[in-house]
Amino acid sequence: MKAAFLLGFVIMISSILLACSPVTIDDYQGREPAIDLQAFFAGDLVAYGIVRDRSGKVIRYFKAVLKGEWQESGIGTLDEVFWFDDGQRQTRLWTMTPSENGDYIGTAGDVEGSALIQTRGNAIRLSYKLRVPYNDSEIVVSMDDWVYQVVPGVVINETVMTKFGFEVGKVTLVIMKSGIVNDIPSLVKQFSGQ
Repeated sequence: MKAAFLLGFVIMISSILLACSPVTIDDYQGREPAIDLQAFFAGDLVAYGIVRDRSGKVIRYFKAVLKGEWQESGIGTLDEVFWFDDGQRQTRLWTMTPSENGDYIGTAGDVEGSALIQTRGNAIRLSYKLRVPYNDSEIVVSMDDWVYQVVPGVVINETVMTKFGFEVGKVTLVIMKSGIVNDIPSLVKQFSGQ
């Protein structure tokens, strides 16, 4: 009887642990609409987002313009300019270099080391450490950045920021390719079945 109970307990714990396994980029393989890093982040884009603290309270709003350019070698740049509701302006220039396994390595002036950029199906994941202003200095936070294409030309980006393994904030934004606003009437017709 003890052995059966112990076996049942082990199976239950194993099931719970497997159910709690972390999401990986490979979970999105084959999901549609598929996103192509070079195609999506080419040309002009706009973004609107919020920053939340660890309690979930929205502490900042922002808008951004982005411009992506790619060379024949596959190396790309993404120039980002952010305007926050408190009047701050922030810029970041990413350089994205393809790696041998099909992923990309990203670098930017405020990124410690480099970012791993992975794309599968409709998702992109970036993992990196970012130096962010804090009071009169800077701190380094770990960024777990997920981008999901919901319709062609529109992505939702969610980022969890951690320090010493503890969540310290989240960023959520919508990024749209230039011209997508002009496509809204046709998207409404497409999704409403007209």
